[in-house]
Amino acid sequence: MKKIWIILGVVLVLAIMLFSWYKNGYNQAIAKDESVKSGWAQVENQLQRRNDLIPNLVSTVKGFASHEKEIFTEVTRLRSQWGKSASVGSKIENANAMSGALSRLLVVAENYPQLKSNENFLALQSQLEGTENRIAVERMRYNLAVKDFNRFQRLFFGRFFAAQAGVTEPAVYFEAEESASKVPEVKFN
Repeated sequence: MKKIWIILGVVLVLAIMLFSWYKNGYNQAIAKDESVKSGWAQVENQLQRRNDLIPNLVSTVKGFASHEKEIFTEVTRLRSQWGKSASVGSKIENANAMSGALSRLLVVAENYPQLKSNENFLALQSQLEGTENRIAVERMRYNLAVKDFNRFQRLFFGRFFAAQAGVTEPAVYFEAEESASKVPEVKFN
């Protein structure tokens, strides 16, 4: 009779340990997936903040540089494209394109001394610079969450738990475009 109780006790302890192991692995997969989603939501918040600032910046610069129509059209087009993007990958592409267009817009603004001294422009430029810094920080945090999640999925039991939790797709990194590694050309006319 004692043997039966000992065997039942061992089986019960093993079952509890197995359940605890499974629960912890499953919860870890869910938590890492949520970290990626939360990180992406923060990136989107900052990108939306930038998109909300753009019309004011464009309007201010337009008043001084009305003949620079091409850059204004491109910034407006890219801003609307970002809002229409459905996937994380396309939003990343559009955000990178917008960063390039905004850089060109600020270069145009540099050519107008009276614009550089305009209080509205200076305030908007400061807001935009702050937003770009926030975007960079949130992109870094998002990429760290993606790295952690993708690493977990590649671990021996991580793949099993990710499949059990239904989160088997690797997350997408927010990477800079290839053109970002090129040195910008500065011309003084």
